[in-house]
Amino acid sequence: MNILFVITRADTIGGAQVHVKDLALALQEDRHKVMVITGEQSIYNEDLNQAGIESVACQYLQQRISPVADGKSLRYILHIVNLFKPDLIAAHSSKTGILGRLASQITKVPCVFTAHGWSFTTGIPEPNRTIYRWLEKLTAPLADKIICVSEYDRQIGLKAGINSRQLVMIHNGMKDVAANLRANPAQSEPIKVAMIARFDRQKDHLTLIEAFKDVNAELILVGDGPSLDKTRQRVERLEMNQKVTFLGFRKDIAQILAQVHIYVLISNWEGLPCTIIEAMRAGLPVIASDVGGVKEIVIEGQTGYIIPRGDRQTLRQKLNYLLANEPARISMGIMARQKYESQFTFKHMYDKTIAAYQEAIAMAFLS
Repeated sequence: MNILFVITRADTIGGAQVHVKDLALALQEDRHKVMVITGEQSIYNEDLNQAGIESVACQYLQQRISPVADGKSLRYILHIVNLFKPDLIAAHSSKTGILGRLASQITKVPCVFTAHGWSFTTGIPEPNRTIYRWLEKLTAPLADKIICVSEYDRQIGLKAGINSRQLVMIHNGMKDVAANLRANPAQSEPIKVAMIARFDRQKDHLTLIEAFKDVNAELILVGDGPSLDKTRQRVERLEMNQKVTFLGFRKDIAQILAQVHIYVLISNWEGLPCTIIEAMRAGLPVIASDVGGVKEIVIEGQTGYIIPRGDRQTLRQKLNYLLANEPARISMGIMARQKYESQFTFKHMYDKTIAAYQEAIAMAFLS
């Protein structure tokens, strides 16, 4: 197969970017041909190039809705389709999900759209939420298949009126790491808590900072983004500089997780967070916000805790409990690792994704 991936952002390497890179690598290893179209050239293109994956950048492709820029982006995608001649367009993220489907309709190349959390899910601010709800509803019939990364998202799609035959649920999966990159949640001084997330509206770093004020542990924050300075200022005002460490953007996530004892992800909305899967892979207990498909990977009281969105009091309680309870940290970490091995490995995801791609191509051939 020739697979053309299309993804909007190249200025960051988040869960969707890692997902596309891992799929592209595995496809190439299985002797398929791949190419990735991204937005404006940035660090993700460099990352793909280092991995031996061909990518091209469209300077007009951006998150913000812009009829002029979006029209130019569509023309660029059509140009690449004409050159690359893909058997399938695999679109990722909302903007390229729409543009990829339009390109599919024009060129008659089948399209699979992967929704890494719908852009009209609970927690996304207006007016974007309403705009994308209508756009997704209008363009959904143009996709041969729509992959939802959680059952939560599949249900949202059904409620939005998307045909159930188009929707397929495939949980995210992550490649395993060496045994020496497993964490040890046992007692240590100081106990380290980590959150790996971009500093933007989707993540709720401020709730975590507020909850952590009276917690006796070290907090490690990994990531960059537009809200980073605001978060730093809040840490300074609360006089927490000695207990909060900002590591910035990092690629050595597995190495960082191997050195901590608890993982947290405090968010306003999610699809199915890859960083939680990475934490489970490392054998860490997880505390996360009850958003998106998080309940499908974090099992309350077994692999960690789910807290209501924005609830700093419950977050503080769960943190203090795990900090004081070494056996709970150890047992939850063991169960988290077992759940990763049984449900969230890369092979689980890859096999189901390839099957969806092949079905989409077969459907287009028969129609």
